[in-house]
Amino acid sequence: MNFFQKFIDNRFLGVLLLTVTGMAAAQSAPPSTIDASLVQSTRGIAGELLGQLGQKLKAAMSTDGPVAAVSVCKESAPAIARQLSIANDAKVNRVGTRVRNQNMGVPNAWQKEALTQFEARLLQGEKAADIEYWQVADNGHGKSELRYAKAIAVQPQCLSCHGSAQDIAAPLAEKLRIEYPNDQATGYSVGQLRGAVVVTRPLP
Repeated sequence: MNFFQKFIDNRFLGVLLLTVTGMAAAQSAPPSTIDASLVQSTRGIAGELLGQLGQKLKAAMSTDGPVAAVSVCKESAPAIARQLSIANDAKVNRVGTRVRNQNMGVPNAWQKEALTQFEARLLQGEKAADIEYWQVADNGHGKSELRYAKAIAVQPQCLSCHGSAQDIAAPLAEKLRIEYPNDQATGYSVGQLRGAVVVTRPLP
């Protein structure tokens, strides 16, 4: 690659990052028109999913190791999301930058937009714990809905199942192959964006 091509590519990357940064700034705070209690409860729903799932994963890892954690993610995570959805008249889910569970982990258009913004913001040094996405949009049926996403970054304990494929222990790799034959969610490193908890709620 010659100097001119490098210059063009770097300028394009800079423009792309500036564009995404501008989008993120517009979406990183809750809409001012949304009631503060709804904002807080929406954050709480995402936190509840992460908290309940984290407890179950910790228990499974401490007693039966990473192989058991695979079943927790496949069975418990969707169950928790369903319970929270029913309890809060919402749609609650987890989506990934690389999909493991094809039945519930594939992001839609607005969720892909949120993930793109999250990755740019992580590159700029923001902490994953502080990164959110908010949007009010038409639900396609003439009514408004609140869309929220909370970033999930890769933690050291995540690497047992999501690290380099060649570093995953053979019994665990076999379990993943059986449970997720189309698995794409390996090759991560600590601090990378793994995905997001996403919450969609109807507005009055």
